[in-house]
Amino acid sequence: MVFHRTPHPRTRALGPSGRPDTPSGRPDRPWAAVGMLAAATFAVVTTEMLPVGLLTSLGAGLDVSAGTAGLAVTLPGLVAAVAAPLLPVAVRGTDRRTVLCALLLLLAAANLLTALAPAFPVVLAARLLVGMCMGGVWAVAAGLGARLLPGPSAGRATALVFSGIAVASVLGVPAGTFLGAAAGWRTAFAAMTGCALLVAAGLAVVLPPLPAEGAVRLGTFPRLLGATRVRWLLVTIALLVTGHFAAYTYVRPVLERTPGTGPGLVGTLLLGYGLAGVAGNFAGGALAARRPRRALRLLAAVLGAVVLLLAPAGGSALASAALLAAWGLAYGGVSVSGQRALTVAAPEAPEAASALFAGVFNAAIALGALAGGRLADGPGPTAALLAGGVLAGLAALTPGRDEQGAATSP
Repeated sequence: MVFHRTPHPRTRALGPSGRPDTPSGRPDRPWAAVGMLAAATFAVVTTEMLPVGLLTSLGAGLDVSAGTAGLAVTLPGLVAAVAAPLLPVAVRGTDRRTVLCALLLLLAAANLLTALAPAFPVVLAARLLVGMCMGGVWAVAAGLGARLLPGPSAGRATALVFSGIAVASVLGVPAGTFLGAAAGWRTAFAAMTGCALLVAAGLAVVLPPLPAEGAVRLGTFPRLLGATRVRWLLVTIALLVTGHFAAYTYVRPVLERTPGTGPGLVGTLLLGYGLAGVAGNFAGGALAARRPRRALRLLAAVLGAVVLLLAPAGGSALASAALLAAWGLAYGGVSVSGQRALTVAAPEAPEAASALFAGVFNAAIALGALAGGRLADGPGPTAALLAGGVLAGLAALTPGRDEQGAATSP
């Protein structure tokens, strides 16, 4: 007779990683895992935007004009827009923990290549890799917060993942700019190499195994786009993000025309905008927990109104400061609300929806900055503000509704 020993109820089998297996890829410390995903978004966005604060020194160091050096900002965004929907197709059934670790290691290599670049074409090659990492991390990580913490905590988990974007703008890029001014632009990129390596190690330790929940195929995207609710959500996001970047990219010249504001005060106003964005990220997550589509339209309406009011309020520093803080609060909730709305609209293909979201978002960033630049060089920065406000207002008027967090059927 063979006796089978029943395991103690508190004992769990060890998985391949040497850690206890958990159902559905749930980690023992889910909030720590979500926090590491936020660190990943922080690393890629800081790397993406770091050249903004280092354009002058980078251009001088590699003997190119500031305009040419600006390609280091434009190229990653364009590549990310293409990589976001294609990378999930390429990795198919690969464990998502492995994919994220590989992307962070690639990001570290891209930063190191930038730090050692002997000429500007090498920098552009490195920034192409950065764009691939951006698109991949956005597409894969954006929907994992809800997977690690499903149910009532999904909204807060998604907000924490996207908080890395806001913190990168408020802390990451200014810190990198300060380091570049003190020790040279190459040192700033070398520091980001170390940051990416640390995040890769943290992801490997904290994340549980995350098997792909259904391989993403190219045919998945046309099926998703065939749903009316998904199409209108993507249109809403495209209008809102294009409008935001058309206006925000060139808001500094508008603020500098305000009586009584110098470079120091303008910097303080933009810091206030960034801090409001961090708060808006978490407020947007809470707002989007039940009715994400309604939350997204509300944020678009507030953002559009604030941007339109900023032009006539240019005569008052106090009014400009209040409107800029409201702008940051509204835009801070856009990423998490948009991601949550698409997840609810396409529950059968969350990663493919995240990939479409990341692709549209990054394309809208590039389009908004381009359109704003044309207007700023023509009619002037105020025209860029007005155009951005109108586009955001149109985003608030797009059709679609949701009830108790569930989108309507197409």
